[in-house]
Amino acid sequence: MIPVTSLADKKVALFGLGGSGLVTAKALVAGGADVIAFDDNPDSVAKAQSEGIPTADLRTLDWSKLAVFVLAPGVPLTHPKPHWSVDLAKAAGVEVIGDIELFVRERRAHAPNCPFIAITGTNGKSTTTALIAHILKSAGRDTQLGGNIGTAVLSLDPPKAERFYVVECSSYQIDLAPTLNPTAGILLNLTPDHLDRHGTMQHYADVKERLVAGSDTAIVGVDDSFCTLIADRIERAGVNVTRISKRNVVADGLYAEGSRIMKAAGGTSSLLVDLDGIQTLRGSHNAQNAAAAIAACLAVGISEDEVRAGLTSFPGLKHRMQPVGRRGNVTFINDSKATNADASAPALSSYDRIYWIAGGLPKAGGITSLSPLFPRIAKAYLIGEAAAEFAATLGEAVPYEISGTLDKAVQHAAADALADGASGNVVMLSPACASFDQYKNFEIRGDSFVSHVAALDGVTMLVEVQKEH
Repeated sequence: MIPVTSLADKKVALFGLGGSGLVTAKALVAGGADVIAFDDNPDSVAKAQSEGIPTADLRTLDWSKLAVFVLAPGVPLTHPKPHWSVDLAKAAGVEVIGDIELFVRERRAHAPNCPFIAITGTNGKSTTTALIAHILKSAGRDTQLGGNIGTAVLSLDPPKAERFYVVECSSYQIDLAPTLNPTAGILLNLTPDHLDRHGTMQHYADVKERLVAGSDTAIVGVDDSFCTLIADRIERAGVNVTRISKRNVVADGLYAEGSRIMKAAGGTSSLLVDLDGIQTLRGSHNAQNAAAAIAACLAVGISEDEVRAGLTSFPGLKHRMQPVGRRGNVTFINDSKATNADASAPALSSYDRIYWIAGGLPKAGGITSLSPLFPRIAKAYLIGEAAAEFAATLGEAVPYEISGTLDKAVQHAAADALADGASGNVVMLSPACASFDQYKNFEIRGDSFVSHVAALDGVTMLVEVQKEH
């Protein structure tokens, strides 16, 4: 844990006692702050009390006595309307911040020069974050991985010299981190997302811009107009910018030519690494992720040879285009995180002959947007509530069966893929659906897929099989 010493002996209110909020409250108490915490969920309040966190309804506080108000990132700050606690803070002139800001302040106080890489973007954040951490660990660096990827940042080890931090930042977290100042900041891309919480695309982009604007080195993907403008704007303001692209040549920065990541400087280019053969980094989206990770690692002093070694051994991010097993000519891919058609598109575009397991609780639009990728699908195995709808969309374009359940889909797809005999066949779970009709979440669905694959005869597993939930 990182005790928040910067607020020792000061009165602090906190709202939001979910996972990261509870960690933040504990870190504030550990650092000596006078904390009062609250949540709209009585069960969360009771849990915090049982773990030694002082609680009270924040409506009863004298807000004029507060040094700062700490808000959990899941609580609305601006849109669709500010949470009532935010209104109270603003009325009293109290600064509203989040856990990332508390981390930034502790780093500044105790180890301002320890390397800190922050990653944001609409898509690819988690893979890029995990890839950077893997490269650093492979190179023998003391590496701390956290943030939006699932480990609360204040639960990491305290800042010290030569300790590397790799932190995924959501737009909500950036909005609550006014002095965010990474050594290397990454903005991968921007497409419309979370507009219910940001109001407009421009406001969403403005929030994301703050992460790279405060960076020593800003690494910006320039394959969309919002990010291109951001790169130009912050460079004019004096920020050191490294541009990356998965589709276009850049004069200075990193770009992809197919699977080849090229490094450009002063108008000349050289090959940094070829991703061909790295199963966990297939596809143009992963070329962008790899380019960003490479740029960030180079910016914090990792050598090109260390970067190449880390890329080659990257095991992939769980549930995201993750190779989990092999049998003969067939590879089994867990892409359970793909909960809508847009999320399935990168996986389907990365392989040429796919035995596709899809379905679950359908999202609006179904899979019609994936029709250009249907020629890559040898056969589809449909499960869950979406099965009939997906069957109607596939029609005569793709052979399919309605398997109903994941265990049957895995058995039938594996048998068909092996009998096919073609090289490079994959059995892929990329559901293009939410999981909630049959599973509690996409993680449990993905773990179930892995278990069913492991139960097949003759499979060499590439990952550890999780116990049943």
